[in-house]
Amino acid sequence: MVRRIALWHALPHLPDLHTPVEDEAFWRTNLLMKCTVLGAFIDDRLAGVIAYGNGWIEQLYVLPDVQGIGIGTRLLSLAVRDMDDVRLWTFQQNHRARAFYEARGFSSVEETDGSGNEEGEPDMLYHWHRLPEPVYSADSLRN
Repeated sequence: MVRRIALWHALPHLPDLHTPVEDEAFWRTNLLMKCTVLGAFIDDRLAGVIAYGNGWIEQLYVLPDVQGIGIGTRLLSLAVRDMDDVRLWTFQQNHRARAFYEARGFSSVEETDGSGNEEGEPDMLYHWHRLPEPVYSADSLRN
């Protein structure tokens, strides 16, 4: 339900392609089986969710009324902690999501016309790569 609410708040023009029952089945038979799925709760209410694995953020959604308080940042940081090279798709019109990812070091690497997604909505592929840790020698530390 978090996905449906957050996505339609950001992009109300998107077509409603699946019923809530179909969405639940997709999460149960696909994402929960193939991804790490984490939820963020506020007062016993699911407020945000992320599904990730194998170098991909498959889903990241936060309820509109609690966006901007760090839930998405925390969920994303947990995911990238487990991966060195991360990709994700977001819709071109989702300017808030794009700004969120770009502020956290993701770069746009591809734009499409939407023909490759079921919504037919132009989207963007983002990429993030962990920078290598600097290696210091004893000599470099003396200078």
